Amino acid sequence: MKIAVIHDYADVLRTTKAYAKLQGHEVKIYNNAYTDPARLVEEVKGCDALLLTQQRAVVSRKSLEQLPQLKFISQTGRNVSHLDVAACTDLGIVVSAGGHDGKSPYTTTGELAWALILSSLRHIPYEVERLKGGHWHSTVGTRLNGHTLGIYAFGHIGSGVARVGKAFGMRVICWGRDGSTARAKAEGFEIAASREAFFEQSDVISLHMPSNKETKGIITAGDLARMKPTALLVNTSRAPIIAEGALVEALKKGRPGFAAVDVYEEEPITGANHPLIGMKNCLCAPHLGYAERDSYESIYAGGVEQLLAYAAGKPINVLNPEAAGKK
Repeated sequence: MKIAVIHDYADVLRTTKAYAKLQGHEVKIYNNAYTDPARLVEEVKGCDALLLTQQRAVVSRKSLEQLPQLKFISQTGRNVSHLDVAACTDLGIVVSAGGHDGKSPYTTTGELAWALILSSLRHIPYEVERLKGGHWHSTVGTRLNGHTLGIYAFGHIGSGVARVGKAFGMRVICWGRDGSTARAKAEGFEIAASREAFFEQSDVISLHMPSNKETKGIITAGDLARMKPTALLVNTSRAPIIAEGALVEALKKGRPGFAAVDVYEEEPITGANHPLIGMKNCLCAPHLGYAERDSYESIYAGGVEQLLAYAAGKPINVLNPEAAGKK
């Protein structure tokens, strides 16, 4: 089987334990960061299978129609919002999408959220670069203890971030849907008196929800305008959960005073081509939430397992079984 692996930015797959299991198959690995669908087609053309890592590339019907040899897509993770599954079905392309081990109460994305929080509040990237330039410190940081952490969506990731905030001695308040607030309350966390109070009282707000039709633009310009000029907004979830353009305008107006983001409307970002990247009151990371050694071992192990199962004629985690046999 001829397999294309695209957007393996850090060239990790070939260093994982799972890679050896692909011996006997022809594997083409591409490390380029791009959004051009024509380039995707160029890299995948002539291949029987495609290994997609998370949601790095939009795979549209138009692109799929230009890949007549493609029969199978192995997706690492259950989120397939970037993939036209209906088109795959129509074209006879089987899609397998597996999940991850959710037993740990903490996640790499939650860890990154805290890295961004601490880096922002203590101005670490700025001061490190200043020191390299021959200067001593010139900023004053903000402690965590005694301040208020707002968690929007108390799910697997949000709950872990909340627990760490509590360990730091922060007052933790939560907001979200009824199920989310019920989980938070059951674990002993405070629920904000209202949505307005949540945004007004929080010194740090960390967003932890998926991106879908229900959550698109759920964080509005009005919500951001209620935040303190000293507050920090952290988004390690997905960019579309914030209304389009709202965060840039809010930061220009100074409410919140600072933001830290790991996600963007269209990824990957190259050439610093995003307005947030040039703003002094925003710390921007290149979607590092999942980019950790053990996480890569896990997601690629699942992706390879799906590839091998399909090659053996017994596909697993299939989203569109009706596609089987059309090619």
